[in-house]
Amino acid sequence: MKERKKIAFVYDAIYPYIKGGAERRYYEIGKRLVSYGYDVHLYGMKLWEGPNVLQREGMTLHGICSAKNLYTTTGKRSTWQAFHFGICCFKLLNEDFDVIDCCGFPYFSLFSTKLVCLIKRKKLYSTWHEVWGREYWEEYVGKTAFLAFWIEKSSAALPDVIISVSQTTAQRITKVLGVRKKIIISPNGIDKKELEKVQPARIKSDIIYAGRLMDFKHIDILIEAIALIKIKYKTIRCIIIGDGPEKKNLEKLVKKLGLEKSIKFLGFLSHHNDVYAYLKSSKIFVLPSTREGFGIAILEANACGLKAVTIKHKNNAATELINRYTGELSDLDEKSLSKQILNLLQKSQDIGEKREVKEH
Repeated sequence: MKERKKIAFVYDAIYPYIKGGAERRYYEIGKRLVSYGYDVHLYGMKLWEGPNVLQREGMTLHGICSAKNLYTTTGKRSTWQAFHFGICCFKLLNEDFDVIDCCGFPYFSLFSTKLVCLIKRKKLYSTWHEVWGREYWEEYVGKTAFLAFWIEKSSAALPDVIISVSQTTAQRITKVLGVRKKIIISPNGIDKKELEKVQPARIKSDIIYAGRLMDFKHIDILIEAIALIKIKYKTIRCIIIGDGPEKKNLEKLVKKLGLEKSIKFLGFLSHHNDVYAYLKSSKIFVLPSTREGFGIAILEANACGLKAVTIKHKNNAATELINRYTGELSDLDEKSLSKQILNLLQKSQDIGEKREVKEH
């Protein structure tokens, strides 16, 4: 009997314990590789109770270190957590594998897995979802930006093969990080069959956002745009799905603008099908982000029958998904965003009518 090839995916956050685009990509690809006869292993933080190693949907999940918070109290990605996970990746020296794919972010794990691959005489593959670059690092960490950017740039030189999830990210890996090797572009995807089984939610809305509540997502601009829209359409309704460090600030802004009846926060939804249900019972999806490595939420919204609005920005790869059939692009200000939302909403009938948003 032919021995199955062993594939190792390395990323600190493992789906479904943490539900992000990168986490879900590894998990979904892993499931499909299992169906093709591969032996798939995911190495990350131990985010579950019980043994360090467990089986899930044909894959083997390895908790190679204790779980640490991904974000600090200020809402920024934890350097300590990333460094700690990177050190723990040396445990892969004790593992056998044919192929290893280490996520490009959060960098430190690439240094560890590169050494592991050199010792084991294996090629290092790395999937990159986005590039931060010197400009964003200066905004994010200030004076230590030069060091953070050096780490990002150095880590990009380590893989033998780089896989990018979008053309925008591939271009930034080349132009911003100076990588000259060939980059394979492999876009994200969705499970269309699973999505089609989902029924629309009973609760309906005109506008919906689903994703992490982070500063670069600019949900505050969406809230301010809704305040402008409400001047004309008093019964406009919006639901915001997700959680994150900006939640309290956003809730305060909603209260300040008197939009408590127009905007409701539904929090984090544990099952992805619940998000699909709300998408299917809404009219317009808005992703007011300026930094997306792909923007899979727009793909999901389009598949649920919604057109989308996102922001024109050089770091927003979600713009690749927008055309005259799928949505509109907006500048990063509430006037432009409200205009583009209205352009799409006015093509629908009864804006705000017979739509009620309630908390679960």
